[in-house]
Amino acid sequence: MSENARPNAPKNTPNKGKPAAGKATAAKSAAAKPASGKSGGKKPPQRKNALTERQTPWGTIAFFTVIGLVAAVAIGFAFTQARSSADGAKIAGLVSKEETNRDHVQTSVKYDSTPPMGGAHDPLWQNCGVYTSALRNENAVHALEHGAVWITYRPDLPKDQVVKLSAKVGATAYTLLSPYPGLDTPVALSAWGKQLKVQSANDKRVDEFLRAFVQGPQTQEPGAACTGGKATP
Repeated sequence: MSENARPNAPKNTPNKGKPAAGKATAAKSAAAKPASGKSGGKKPPQRKNALTERQTPWGTIAFFTVIGLVAAVAIGFAFTQARSSADGAKIAGLVSKEETNRDHVQTSVKYDSTPPMGGAHDPLWQNCGVYTSALRNENAVHALEHGAVWITYRPDLPKDQVVKLSAKVGATAYTLLSPYPGLDTPVALSAWGKQLKVQSANDKRVDEFLRAFVQGPQTQEPGAACTGGKATP
């Protein structure tokens, strides 16, 4: 048998099972190429629109907060005035006087009540607080105009009673305490146009007077200070 007629001779197929070189290159290029119409990098963040972005209305909040505080103060002041007026009318021994003279003077004033409970007075008010020496009438009266209560006592008042009055003044705004030589009663409490004289610091009417007239309805200048004035006797 000749060589060309040999049966079952294998065929020469060197590229069997391998992709063509052209097809492999095309596949790699397709895999490396990003999808059509899309960038290979990250998307840039969206810019905020100042016109459409929702913002906290701080100005409106502040406005209504102030309005609320003003309303609360006004309601509280009105309540205090109504309560004081009702309480004051019930105090036994209370003396009331119409005081219309509110002139500022820098000279001594002759008052028609002792201690005075209103009238012309010094331009500088007496600071509220506890004093161990007598005060000048004209400065103390100015404090009364601001709604203060002035507690005065005879210099011979027992020490324990002075201590008790001092504690009341220390715990109560818009009050003054000082000795008053020549006082015709052991203790006197004065507000603008109002006065009460008692025999003892233990008298329950002392607290009643304070509740009724500390910044009460008789106040000529509501809201005026009881500090920042004269700090010494």
